[in-house]
Amino acid sequence: MKHTTNPRRLHRRDVLKAGGGLIAMTALPAGMIVGAQNAWSATAKSLKPETFATLVQACRDIYPHDMLSDAYYAKAVQKFDEEASGDADLKSMLEKGVSALDRAAGKAHDGFDYRAVGWEQDRVALLRSMESGDFFQKLRGDLVTGIYNNQEVWPMFGYEGESASKGGYIRRGFNDINWL
Repeated sequence: MKHTTNPRRLHRRDVLKAGGGLIAMTALPAGMIVGAQNAWSATAKSLKPETFATLVQACRDIYPHDMLSDAYYAKAVQKFDEEASGDADLKSMLEKGVSALDRAAGKAHDGFDYRAVGWEQDRVALLRSMESGDFFQKLRGDLVTGIYNNQEVWPMFGYEGESASKGGYIRRGFNDINWL
């Protein structure tokens, strides 16, 4: 009997990994978006899944915090999605804004869409080119509350929450912030 070697070195573990990923992708419901980097998922109800995912990346680029996972940005984008379900003008503005962002990225970066642009500084330059428009201003303005009003992120920034019910800041560590 002649033994041959497998030149591709295909192993059982590789087959299981590929098959598991394929099963997971086919089992996702329509509109489900899964973030690659930080294990988050969300369901787009009104916006296209591609629009939702691009908005998550744009939001991270507008307010970048390495300590926050994409899940917190996705939560902020879900508010846009909920608002867009009842406001056709907002939905249209978000969809058109993302399309314009993708077109600008395609022109500047060999046909890549916004999310495929690998360098943050390049994506920020694309956003800066749109910063005077309604699309960017809507994102920037609503993200202030969408991200920073989320009580789950407060401890990551060293914010302990409101203090009136606890006697105020003066007697409760007014100067104890160590990250400034």
